[in-house]
Amino acid sequence: MTYRAPVRDIAFALNAVAGIEDVAATGAFPDYDPDVAAAVLEAAGQFSEEVLAPLNRPGDLQGAKYANGAVTAAPGFADAYKQFAEGGWTSLTASVEAGGQALPKALELAAYETVHAANMAFGLCPMLSLAAIEALEEVGTDYQKQAYLPKLVSGEWTGAMVLTEPGAGSDLGALTATATPTEDGKYLLNGQKIFITWGDHDATDNIVHLVLARLPGAPAGPKGISLFLASKFEVKEDGSLGERNSFRPVGIEHKLGIHASPTCVMQYEDAVAELVGRPNEGLAHMFVMMNAARLAVGVEGVGIAERAYQHALVYALERRQGTSVWTGERFAPIFDHPDVRRTLGVMKAKTAAARAICLSTGVAADLARHAATEEERKIWKGREDLFTPIAKAWSTDVGCEVASLGVQVHGGMGFIEETGAAQYYRDARITPIYEGTNGIQAMDLVGRKLSMDNGESAKRLIEEMKATLNQLNSIYSGKPVERFATAIESVEDATLWLLDAKADKARAADVLAGADAYLKLMGDVVGGWMLAKGALAAKAKLDANDGDAAWLQGKLDLYEVYAANVLGHVSSRLAAVGQGGELLNKLTVEALAG
Repeated sequence: MTYRAPVRDIAFALNAVAGIEDVAATGAFPDYDPDVAAAVLEAAGQFSEEVLAPLNRPGDLQGAKYANGAVTAAPGFADAYKQFAEGGWTSLTASVEAGGQALPKALELAAYETVHAANMAFGLCPMLSLAAIEALEEVGTDYQKQAYLPKLVSGEWTGAMVLTEPGAGSDLGALTATATPTEDGKYLLNGQKIFITWGDHDATDNIVHLVLARLPGAPAGPKGISLFLASKFEVKEDGSLGERNSFRPVGIEHKLGIHASPTCVMQYEDAVAELVGRPNEGLAHMFVMMNAARLAVGVEGVGIAERAYQHALVYALERRQGTSVWTGERFAPIFDHPDVRRTLGVMKAKTAAARAICLSTGVAADLARHAATEEERKIWKGREDLFTPIAKAWSTDVGCEVASLGVQVHGGMGFIEETGAAQYYRDARITPIYEGTNGIQAMDLVGRKLSMDNGESAKRLIEEMKATLNQLNSIYSGKPVERFATAIESVEDATLWLLDAKADKARAADVLAGADAYLKLMGDVVGGWMLAKGALAAKAKLDANDGDAAWLQGKLDLYEVYAANVLGHVSSRLAAVGQGGELLNKLTVEALAG
């Protein structure tokens, strides 16, 4: 089935829901305007449809290959990457000084949804380069910005994030890779790293690794980690490439999905590297890269959900079984069976909600840097921090759920690889795991983000949702409004309960026991808020006779579907928030293994 980039839906979410016009109003992006945004989205959609989507299935079947200490990209991927770089897609948000286009982050996220939807395994490569660019722009030395940034921004080189070790996964404080200083101011890296996405390939001449390692005598744990840059090839003073560095892949993983994305085991043996940022502050520096990647992974969830939805919709319109309860047609398309249509409606609504959450997080990130006053920047930074774990975790959960529902719509054929629905499910399953598992996102939300400003960001969000609720009465009555009101009340109750519990150190287990349910509750309700804002914007356009009436009415209908199928069930989330740590403590090994 052919992918079609949902450019109109993406633009609507970016403008009518996320509010990118507020970013434009700061004046920080002089080259941005609605026409530029439209052109970027159209071009991204076209490239994704015509170049990347056709490589998705062959890449899944053939995958990346490892042999003799080197990785070869899946067939067609190296040429596609060259076209991608030549099109300027790695330079959208980078600074003009580094050769970038200095456009808003939110626009970049919107464009990259089409990339991830068309070919998620491909999209991982430039996604990590973008994260490396952000890290070097913020904490790199002047030399590093001159020697490496322009090549990363142009896409001539790619970047890789090198954190995980066999004994140090989510707990990076346990890592053992070492960095030994040399007399010329460089460092020699030694150790093994695993799960390194696109850590080696043949699509570009050089790869820049950002690596976490320990200096001699560094404190134990996370406070003793530093960040280093290791280039696959030496970069000479004139910018040309010299000798090969002494780190290499020793294999690639055989995975459930994203087969065309090489997941490398990397060995560093006296690999020459440079310090990035300050000694023993590497984890904080790496979090610049990780936070960028976490939001981007949320967009991956949106992209794979959209792709799975489109695939399921086409099948539902073509597959004929049974009699339609609406038309009486015999051998009707399964689209005419109420449960199938409900399933497709939920898939579409949740995908739209996740899209709006991710783009709103991007807008918050832009305003956190460029809003007019320090107070405004502080408020938007609070929104960005609050939304990032939700965008990553809730959106990737949606990606998995929608891909699973896509298999279900196909019935038995969905379980057969040839139909393609299974690939989206397999590919989606990694997204709740990497860049910090969704359980860790939940811990981050309740452990740090909720209370870092004494809950003010969450409380401000709740007040904004209440304001939208008051407006909803102008277009809905009854259940669609009541369900949103109950959902907001549930979020408020859960937020106050957690803030109260966090004030008592003896209740730490209670807080963590409710973390996952709280993140899911927040995602459900914020997703409903996003669709409610979209419905209000669509109604205003309908009243003004401005646009495609059927398409705009669909925005109002999607909110109702979401309210019935998601907001109508938030009470179970609220109950799980308050389950308490003692209940889980009772679940001993003996109880669970018995």
